[in-house]
Amino acid sequence: MTGEEKFTVDLEGYLVIKNVLSDAEVAEMNAIIDRGNLQGRPSLWGEAFKRLIDHPKILPYLIELLGPYVRLDHDYAIFMDKGEGRGGLHGGEDGGRPGGRAGDHWYKYRDGVMRNGLCVMTYNLVDAPEGVGGFACIPGSHKSNFATEIPPEVRRFEQPAHYVVQPAVEAGDVLFFTEAVVHGTMPWQAAHQRRSLLYKYSPGHSAWSENYYDISKYGQLTEQQRRMLLPPSIGRRPRVVEAK
Repeated sequence: MTGEEKFTVDLEGYLVIKNVLSDAEVAEMNAIIDRGNLQGRPSLWGEAFKRLIDHPKILPYLIELLGPYVRLDHDYAIFMDKGEGRGGLHGGEDGGRPGGRAGDHWYKYRDGVMRNGLCVMTYNLVDAPEGVGGFACIPGSHKSNFATEIPPEVRRFEQPAHYVVQPAVEAGDVLFFTEAVVHGTMPWQAAHQRRSLLYKYSPGHSAWSENYYDISKYGQLTEQQRRMLLPPSIGRRPRVVEAK
């Protein structure tokens, strides 16, 4: 990560990482989606999607932001057609209040190091310019002490607020955000279908999902991918990237 990227994540709680996927990678995944009959986690949809588990352009960010024992917690896709809506604003540290049930939603900084609980790498397979909807968040809310005071109308996207933003992304971009930032999904307004793949990561010692990965379903995996799919643990846990 660059110094400016670290500054941005610390300041806002999210980051758009440009041009992670090539045009060929985007086209390949869109073609598979167009064929339909896709079931379960995107990481099981074929080699193109399996490669996203530890995509070489994304892995350095994961290690910087979640530590050397980072694990993939769960993954899923969001497809939306014009006029379709999803959940309102949610999240925030510990689920938006001190002692909240989402104890894996956190952001900490100490001695030059950022650490996060559950985080998301959103792979975007179509353009989402400003104003069309999709991912939205309240920048900086991962450090807010008053997330419970957000008006219900703002949370439901019924009342605009200057502090709610919908970052523009292009096909091939990855949008990182910590679940400690208040976020949600605005109704989709574009004529084309929204296609986003959400790969959610945790530090190696924690989990949000109770359903751990069954690596027997994945066929051939690299050793690095196997380490990424391990269930949570502390003792003798291997680093994702072996020390040289």
